[in-house]
Amino acid sequence: MNPLSCVHMAQIRAIAGKEFRDRIRNRWVLAVSIVFAAFALATAYFGAAAQGSVGFQGIEPMIASLVSLTIYLLPLIALILGFDALVGERERGTLNLLLAYPISRAELLIGKYLGLAGALTCATLAGFGLAGVAIVARAPSADWYQYAGFVVSAVLLGWVFLSLAVSASAFCASRTSASGIAIALWFFFVLVYDLLLLGALVVTGGAVLGPLFPLLLMLNPADIFRILNIFGPGDLHTMFGLVSVFPAALAQPVFLGLVMLAWIAAPLGLAAWRFNR
Repeated sequence: MNPLSCVHMAQIRAIAGKEFRDRIRNRWVLAVSIVFAAFALATAYFGAAAQGSVGFQGIEPMIASLVSLTIYLLPLIALILGFDALVGERERGTLNLLLAYPISRAELLIGKYLGLAGALTCATLAGFGLAGVAIVARAPSADWYQYAGFVVSAVLLGWVFLSLAVSASAFCASRTSASGIAIALWFFFVLVYDLLLLGALVVTGGAVLGPLFPLLLMLNPADIFRILNIFGPGDLHTMFGLVSVFPAALAQPVFLGLVMLAWIAAPLGLAAWRFNR
C-alpha cells in the first residue's frame, strides 16, 4: 500500500501545529533567532577586522562570510532539531499512543516535519531578517534582493538537513544511534564531501571527473547552497573554492531551487517508506 495514499490535511495540520507550538513554548525559536541575528551582525560589522577595518564593507563580502558561517551552523541546528522526531516518540512510549488515534503514519511523519520546518523557518527568517534590516537599510535595492536570496536559500538548506534528520530518525532504533547518524551526515556533507571531491579531481587530473563535476556538486546540498549565492547580482566567484568553476548555464536559481526541493522530498519519501514498514 502506498504510504501517501490516505493523507488528510486536517490531521497533518494538527500534528504540525502541536510540533510548532512546542518549539515556541520552550523558546527554541527565540534562542536560534538570537544566535542567527548575533552571528549575522557580528559577521557584517567585524568580518573585515583582520584587515584593520570594521563596519559594513559591502554586500558581497558580507554574504560570502554569512554563507560560510551558515553552512556550518544551520545544517547542525536542523539535524539536532529533527534527529529524534520519530525515534524519540518511540523511546518515550508515546508513538503507539499517537498511532492509536485516527491518524496514519504518513500524516504523523509529514505533520512532524512541517511543524519542525515551520519552527526552523521562523528562527531563520527572524534571525537573518532582523539582522538584514539593520545591515542593508541604507544599501541599494540590488543589495536587498541579493540578501533576500541568501535568506531564502538558507531556509531551503535548513529544510534539506531537517529532512535528512527525520529520515535518520525513521531508520534508527534509538536516540543515540540517530544522533550519531545526524552528526555523521553533518561531517560528510559539510566537511568531508568537498575534500573527497577535490582529492579525486587531483588524483585523476580532472580527465575523468571533470565532465561530471557539476553533477557531483549537486549531490551535496551544501554546495548547491553555495552555488545559489555566488551567481547573484554581485561577483562572489573569487570568494569560494570548487563551486567557483560551476558552469553559469546550470546555475539558474529556479533549477537549483528544484534540485533543493528534490533533496527535501527524497529523504522524506525514504522515511515514509521505512516508517510505514
